[in-house]
Amino acid sequence: MAYKLYNAPQSTCSQRVRFVLNAKKLPFEEVKLNLLEGDQLKPDYLKLNPNGVVPTLDHDGAIVTDSTVITEYLDEVAPANSFTPENPVTRARMRALMHFMDEMPAASVRVPTFNLAFLPKFQAMSREDFVAMAESKPLRKEFMLTMGQTGFPKAEMDAALARLRRSYERMEAEIEKSGGPWLLGKDISLADVAAMPAVVRMYDLNYADWQDLPRVAVWFDNIRAHSAFVPTYYHGSLLTERFPHLKEMLAKRA
Repeated sequence: MAYKLYNAPQSTCSQRVRFVLNAKKLPFEEVKLNLLEGDQLKPDYLKLNPNGVVPTLDHDGAIVTDSTVITEYLDEVAPANSFTPENPVTRARMRALMHFMDEMPAASVRVPTFNLAFLPKFQAMSREDFVAMAESKPLRKEFMLTMGQTGFPKAEMDAALARLRRSYERMEAEIEKSGGPWLLGKDISLADVAAMPAVVRMYDLNYADWQDLPRVAVWFDNIRAHSAFVPTYYHGSLLTERFPHLKEMLAKRA
């Protein structure tokens, strides 16, 4: 079986899928897209994924989109080293947590990501080019136009950070309830994979607002110690490795 993954190194959704592929030791061809250059909006890619986002999985010609869907698909077609609980009730809890991760941390992390990392690129564009770029995005048009070329206001940034903090508190409560060390207990699940990229992203941006939550701190250490972590986060996958201006900016916050 041949797997081809269209993704971007810094894409948090792409990182979820790479983690599962690496954990299952499934060889895959990686097609890296440059999102800031608009590779995801080119006609050939839109034929694969009309949403114009990454990742997209091509499995022997079968096209699967959306990172949450892809991770579940991979667990079904390659069940070895499963990330899905056998117990139906626990499996339902996992899926509920995956929806929560998409709704809260995965969505909230976009605001600091765009404000801190991507904004200089957009500020260098003419107004006409920026609007044309924003208008071309099937899923992110309103988000881009709201951000504009001045970035999200402080109130929006603070609200995103507050949602992220509530996400960490929810993770702490879930780990306590399950007995840990993972969200659903002793075994890592797709819920942990769904949470991972947003937490790694905020750590990379020096906004690790969970130091007072001991279970989340241990969870973070455990996910980084997983055998799939290093091959997933190869060099260039972190924003601080991709955007040199971030290092100087974050040094001032340290």
